[in-house]
Amino acid sequence: MVKLNKIYTRTGDDGTTGLVDGSRTAKSSARMEAIGTVDEANSALGLVAAELAQSHHAAAVAHVQNDLFDLGADLATPGDDFAPSDMALRMVAAQTDWLEAQIDAATERLEPLTSFVLPGGSEASAKVHLARAIVRRAERTMVVLAASEPVNPAALAYINRLSDYLFQLARLLNDDGRADVKWVPGANR
Repeated sequence: MVKLNKIYTRTGDDGTTGLVDGSRTAKSSARMEAIGTVDEANSALGLVAAELAQSHHAAAVAHVQNDLFDLGADLATPGDDFAPSDMALRMVAAQTDWLEAQIDAATERLEPLTSFVLPGGSEASAKVHLARAIVRRAERTMVVLAASEPVNPAALAYINRLSDYLFQLARLLNDDGRADVKWVPGANR
């Protein structure tokens, strides 16, 4: 369990921040951009969680939010040893497997798509689509990081699959896709 006795430390006043291994990195680094964007996605999911507090989807959203904290911890642990240990919290394939099971269950329930879907419909669905778009940006920042430093492949798989899950969740929240807003190509020409 994490215990925070003091919220501010002043150690970041120089534009750096500490990583899990004790090293410091610039707050503008690719690693911190990835961690920050994952945090932003988690915050957007906080809006979803508040909206769905009385829904049967609430537990799944809470599950994802917890996984995103795990992902942030993984990204904050530099190095190329991606095995989980007492000293390193790492994403594992089982977390992506859980997402895939959720996606598969949603796919069985939803009618097949006949058009691209615009972000919107219900307010809850629109909030999920916003979180999905932020997750896509988080994935892009992680790919940028992976071009220069090792990134856990399980973390990359998870963030990629998460946007798929959120797309399906948004459709479920639009009356199982019946209230999806369909894209009409060239409608406003």
